[in-house]
Amino acid sequence: MKDFLPVSRADMEKRGWDSVDFAYVIGDAYVDHSSFGPAIISRVLESRGYKVGIIAQPDWRDKNSIDIFGRPRLGFLISGGNMDSMVNHYTVSKKRRSSDAYTPGGAAGKRPDRATVVYGNLIRSKYKDCPVIIGGIEASLRRLAHYDYWSDSLKRSILLDSQADLISYGMGERSVVEIAEALDSGLDVKDITFIDGTVYRTGRIEDVYDYKLLPSFEELKADRLCYAESFYTQYRNTDPYSGSRLVEPYGDGLYVVQNPPSKPLSQMEMDDVYALPYMNGYHPMYEKDGGVPAISEIKFSLTSNRGCFGACSFCALTFHQGRIVQSRSHDSLLKEAKEMTEQPDFKGYIHDVGGPTANFRRPACSKQLKHGACADRQCLFPKPCPNLLADHSDYVSLLRKLRKLPKVKKVFVRSGIRFDYALADKDDTFIKELCEHHISGQLRVAPEHVSDNVLRLMGKPGNDVYEAFVNKCAKINKALGREQYLVPYLMSSHPGSTLKDAIALAEYIRDIGYMPEQVQDFYPTPSTISTCMYYTGVDPRTMEPVYVARSPHEKAMQRALIQYRRPENYELVKEALFKEHRTDLIGFGRECLIPPRKIAPRKPGNNRAGNRAKSRKKG
Repeated sequence: MKDFLPVSRADMEKRGWDSVDFAYVIGDAYVDHSSFGPAIISRVLESRGYKVGIIAQPDWRDKNSIDIFGRPRLGFLISGGNMDSMVNHYTVSKKRRSSDAYTPGGAAGKRPDRATVVYGNLIRSKYKDCPVIIGGIEASLRRLAHYDYWSDSLKRSILLDSQADLISYGMGERSVVEIAEALDSGLDVKDITFIDGTVYRTGRIEDVYDYKLLPSFEELKADRLCYAESFYTQYRNTDPYSGSRLVEPYGDGLYVVQNPPSKPLSQMEMDDVYALPYMNGYHPMYEKDGGVPAISEIKFSLTSNRGCFGACSFCALTFHQGRIVQSRSHDSLLKEAKEMTEQPDFKGYIHDVGGPTANFRRPACSKQLKHGACADRQCLFPKPCPNLLADHSDYVSLLRKLRKLPKVKKVFVRSGIRFDYALADKDDTFIKELCEHHISGQLRVAPEHVSDNVLRLMGKPGNDVYEAFVNKCAKINKALGREQYLVPYLMSSHPGSTLKDAIALAEYIRDIGYMPEQVQDFYPTPSTISTCMYYTGVDPRTMEPVYVARSPHEKAMQRALIQYRRPENYELVKEALFKEHRTDLIGFGRECLIPPRKIAPRKPGNNRAGNRAKSRKKG
């Protein structure tokens, strides 16, 4: 019978189980939907005959909270959640967030900071020798030494701090099944050293073969340039076909070993994963709290693909999902869409058909599935590779099929598109149909900046490419008779961005008549090239120095410039303009950003002209 997995001993006994094979501790509420990593991993294991119990958001201050099912037969699995717990808890200014979309009722504080580490130590305090396997985004991006923004320090591999035995990194469907089979065969967890997509520790470097030796953790802490070089070695070994085994020494004869990444799933395997019996919602025990907010946007969305060859510097997808795009078949997606339309609360709108990048439905070139992505070359940057296969025909065909489904009124594309890839396609059909059918007045795109120097460091195309896309969309919308607009995502304070660059961005915003409601201040999260730049002050790809805005005040000025019209930003904008000798932008002309002085809003009853008029009337 299709049902949620056990969340209590009573659930377990109801199924006739004496114990579970795996107890899965997760930092999110239990949502059994394929957009949630723990749901996929638990259902994949279930499909292989393993019994999985879910321990969602345990009280980390109570040892008994992870003892719901007793000692699992094979081991504990841990995921900090769909987001890194520190990103989930703190803004870029390190202020505590007031809500958590992955918790019942949106309540904050239901998981600890550094959830994976805390849960791992909690389990170890109760079960000294039970296998512990950590995974998910938090573990995946912290698998080797990494810069931690919240403590402003270099931290060890999360494998060590969590006291886990293994990390299953990246998309873990393959590795977690191999781990389960190895444990089930009676193999000691300490001997599971051979599985792709895993990280383990060892005291016997002589037993490791065919590896690249990284600098030791002590060397990395002592020299930031050494860390930059080590990080780039990691970055160049994220491909499942060409990536090498990496070894990071930690002193006293301890080594952390990262095996090469798991191979990407075939389309048939992807279809099988998404066809598993998900309940497509949160566990009913959360109904009394108002449900889990995170389900609202993804409940009526379709995951079409995974992986991204865009390789933006500030994105961790290269380290987590990899650069080789994998996609589901049309039949798989249509089947899920039809089931979606039968849900009682379906209103006729499919909110999204996409993934990390919606318009990537195939690998960048034909060689990638045999030889992998190029280690020293990007597919789209600085210009599209000559081998790039820019073809949207499959995606267009899929969207057309979805539009024709009964009960479907509109199919949106919201997960973002790469406009440079769209332009690289000589056929404009995708852009035309996107404008005609798949947006509602506004299309969100991510040029990020206008300074070509900043864009170069971001790994994004030059501003002229974005302008070409803007013009093409405007021309198409005019032909369609549609009044639709592009809404650009913009980022402040990215490494390389000076106040001068921020002012140039403000002038661009002025010229296009746009005032963004939200601005993304650069957030240094683990395992991105941009975070490495932020920490080291160099671009790890070239080792050239990079300007970094680190002070909260300068970051605030850069952010304020993007929203220069807001009264509360006046003083910051004025300070930035004086500092950069751009007082020509202070005045009343059309080219100015702010007036010469802050004009306080008039208070009711303090209107002098009105008062004089009243006096004359009385007289």
